Formats: sequence, structure tokens, C-alpha cells
Amino acid sequence: MSDNVPATVPKKWTAEHIPDQTGKVIVVTGANSGLGLETSREMARRGAQVIMACRTASKAEAAIADIKSDVPDAKLTFMPLDLASLESVRSFAEAFTEQHTKLDILCNNAGVMALPYSKTADGFEMQFGTNHIGHFALTGLLLDTLLATPQSRIVNVSSLAHVPGKIKFKDINHTKFYNKWLAYCQSKLANLLFTYELHRKLQARGSDTLCVASHPGYTSTNLQLAASQMKGSKFWERIWAMLNGTFAQSTPAGAWTNLYACTAPHIESGDFVGPKGLFELRGHPGKTKSTKRSRNKEDAKRLWDYSVEQTGVAYSALND
Repeated sequence: MSDNVPATVPKKWTAEHIPDQTGKVIVVTGANSGLGLETSREMARRGAQVIMACRTASKAEAAIADIKSDVPDAKLTFMPLDLASLESVRSFAEAFTEQHTKLDILCNNAGVMALPYSKTADGFEMQFGTNHIGHFALTGLLLDTLLATPQSRIVNVSSLAHVPGKIKFKDINHTKFYNKWLAYCQSKLANLLFTYELHRKLQARGSDTLCVASHPGYTSTNLQLAASQMKGSKFWERIWAMLNGTFAQSTPAGAWTNLYACTAPHIESGDFVGPKGLFELRGHPGKTKSTKRSRNKEDAKRLWDYSVEQTGVAYSALND
């Protein structure tokens, strides 16, 4: 990762600085709300064709109507995707490759946080399975199209929660002991280990496809409220709403890191983007650094091999 930022890049970068994206195709997972919705909005505003990969059709349709009320000429397409189901991931990838011959940007944005214990359709702990396994499989299944598109980008959305994260290789699905926050932190660390390992493999192949990661700091989205709503806890729902209203940055500002990672011309493969304000909780985006643990090559390879084994997605294009 290089810390060099050209003098032409504004220090207070916002969505207004996104270069023209006309002709580009971008897939945004979790595009119907929060960061995904704002990422889709701003990419459409700059002329990109946005594939909104969402689990629920009605929510996606409402999001499309919302964006089009703001950007009437937005090029938006809903395609169903449930990252908690490998069958759904495969169906999405097959449908996408049938309809598109290029993919300029894959923004792996969707995520769940601090949920009560549950499993995906394939038996993974829900946070690990959705946040990491689903995106690992999706990226691998779309890799041929990404590699065929000049200077394409893969952006994996992580979190500051990666800092205390550890990969529990002996109980990666938390079957013996479950703590919702430790499980979330593990999934966000997995996002970074995956990013850096894929970056190394792309470099070894000599590919011009970039693989980068971003984190939004502390941003007000419905992600914080979802777990409380699932548990029916009005108390914690009110607490999160108060914290979001007091300390968090707005959802559009939180999406700047996604958009910067997706579009800034000086971004290099292996970069990590986050807010540059106090403790990286908020502020304008820029290149930042992740923990030493997130750059452990042995752990990255071990997680990669496990993910290939469990999903059956072998990333064969990188082994040719």
C-alpha cells in the first residue's frame, strides 16, 4: 500500500469529486439501504450502470424509486442476491454473466452486525457466512468477468471492528461459544485477510484488476438497529438511535469511503480506505492502515483455503 496521494486529489474529498463513470458497470451488494443505497445513488449520478444486488425485491424497488426521484436518468437494475445462501450467490453470478460481458467495479458492501446466533442456509454462523463467505464466493464466481474488464476494481467493505478481531480457526462458526460482537469482529477481519490475499494473487498473475478495502468509520445506518429489532429490544433500539444521532456521521458521508475506493484514480491494489478524522470515526476519506493481524499471510492463506473448500469456488483463473 502506498501513502502517496497526488496533489490534485482534494484533501476534503466528497462524492462531488467522483470522476465520470459513464459506460461503467458496477455491482453493489446490499444496495437497498444505508451505505449501499448511497453508493448506488452517487455512482448512478455519475453515469454508471448500477446493478443493485439485494435480497428483497420490494426493498430494492423502493430504493430504485428513491434514487430516480433524485437522479431521474439513473441506470439501475435490481438482481436478487442472498449472501446467506450459496445457491443464491451462484444464481446471481450465472444471471449476471449471461447479461453482461464486463464488470468494472464489484462493491462487496452488504453486511450484518451483532445478530443473535443463527446460521446461513449452508450452516455457517450468520455473520461470518454473510459478511465473508458469501462475498468470497460471489467474487470468485465473477472473477473471469472482472479480469476481462480493463482496470476493474473489487472493493471489500470492512470495519474498525477488525481491530480486536481474531479468526477462530478451531471453531470458526462459533458452535461452542457465541458472542455476537466477537463473531462480528471476526467477520470484518476476514474481509481484510481476504482482500490482501486476493491482492497478492492478482499481483502474482500480473493482473490490472485492483482489490482494495474500505471502512466507513461510525456511520448512522440501520445496521446498528437491526440486531435490536430482531431481538425485540426497544431499549437497545433507542440507545443505538440516540448514539447514531449524537456521534455518527451521516449515511451519505459514510459512503464516501466506498466511493473513494471505487473511483479515486490514485487508488492502488492492496489499499485500505477510511475516514481521516479523529480515530477514523468520521471525516473525509483517505488511505489508512489496518492491523498487523489483518496482514498475517499465514492466516490469510489458511482462511482462503478454508473458504475454497467450503464454497467450492476455486478461483481457477488465478491458478492458470
